[in-house]
Amino acid sequence: MDFASQMEEIGQKAKKAAAVLSTASEKQKNTALLAAAALMTAQKAALLEANKQDIDNLSPQTSDAMRDRLLLTPERIDDMIKGLRDIADLPDPVGHVLAEWERPNGLKIKRVSTPLGVIGVIYESRPNVTADAGALCFKSGNAVILRGGSDSFYSSMKIAEIMHTGLGIAGLPVECIQMIPTTDRAMVGEMLKADKYIDVIVPRGGKSLIERITNESRIPLFKHLNGICHTYVHKSVDIEKARKVVLNAKLRRTGTCNCTETILFDKELEHDYMPLIINDLLDNHCEVRGDSAIQKVDTRVIPAVDADWDTEYLAPIVSCRMVNDIYEAMDHIAQHSSHHTEAILAEDTEACDLFLKNVDSAVVMANASTQFCDGGQFGMGAEIGIATGRLHARGPIGLEQLTTFKYQVIGDGQTRP
Repeated sequence: MDFASQMEEIGQKAKKAAAVLSTASEKQKNTALLAAAALMTAQKAALLEANKQDIDNLSPQTSDAMRDRLLLTPERIDDMIKGLRDIADLPDPVGHVLAEWERPNGLKIKRVSTPLGVIGVIYESRPNVTADAGALCFKSGNAVILRGGSDSFYSSMKIAEIMHTGLGIAGLPVECIQMIPTTDRAMVGEMLKADKYIDVIVPRGGKSLIERITNESRIPLFKHLNGICHTYVHKSVDIEKARKVVLNAKLRRTGTCNCTETILFDKELEHDYMPLIINDLLDNHCEVRGDSAIQKVDTRVIPAVDADWDTEYLAPIVSCRMVNDIYEAMDHIAQHSSHHTEAILAEDTEACDLFLKNVDSAVVMANASTQFCDGGQFGMGAEIGIATGRLHARGPIGLEQLTTFKYQVIGDGQTRP
């Protein structure tokens, strides 16, 4: 079968499944998710074996960051299992009355949450996205078509197989969650043209993938291009808090989009607190690229160039700059941020309020690591991705963001004059 015909068949099955799923009970959906979680627990060894097959197929030139994104460990499988159970525990977002009112003519109007329909998710490397995205779309009443990266093909197919078994146990169509069964990139193009079947596309991956999808898609997108996240260390900072938060924000996992890539320091910290944090980073094997003030701290600091302020390293590398005050920090963020996540570390509550109100990013934090920008950490169970746009969804995309609404109008024979 050619790719266009294959996509047509997948799309038709997704539409039919979405119609069934849109009226499925919360109990049915939770049964499927909990069954998948139990199966994933029982088949942990098989999942690790599938992941090993993917790892063994990598070229020797594959970066450490890419290997880390692809790798499944028993702990990461446990996180997927927990994510499935957490999503099952969340309230069903479908069928809620969001607002209701009555008009003078007696018409009763309700705004009610409904699924989006069919969601296409195109992603790279991370096999856990298969479970997270599949479960979130499913719990919110949407059929989903998943297209994972070729490097995580065997891991993702095994996860999808487990979820299909869970769907069968709940008496729901396995086509509620479909995996594109080929690694050929031509199928990405076919997905992006399938506006007859797919209602929204969620891309998760590198810059080149996001740019391609943005340029080619006929379908609306929830997307972010880069994760150029900032942590600003204000003059009122508690240094012991800041040292822990900065190391976590940069080095907990360097290959994630919520990782801090630029640290800004108030000038008043130049001779005391700033050197402590810079040395912490360097001593923990993080390459520091700094302006002239940062370079004075340690001979190991590499001079920063203009491109560093606009780079998502996804590696143990950070750019650092000294600023005169909070206004210069916010100006820098406005110029260089990808509008993903920014944080201020400060004990001055007025400074925190100013930062939180004026910085225009999807997530803005005070006194916390940027790596908390995550659907699971936000209590959403998991996330399908991060949206940095302004329409419909922004920040971590969880169950609520995967619904829309319709108006239900009830009359008693009224006619319009």
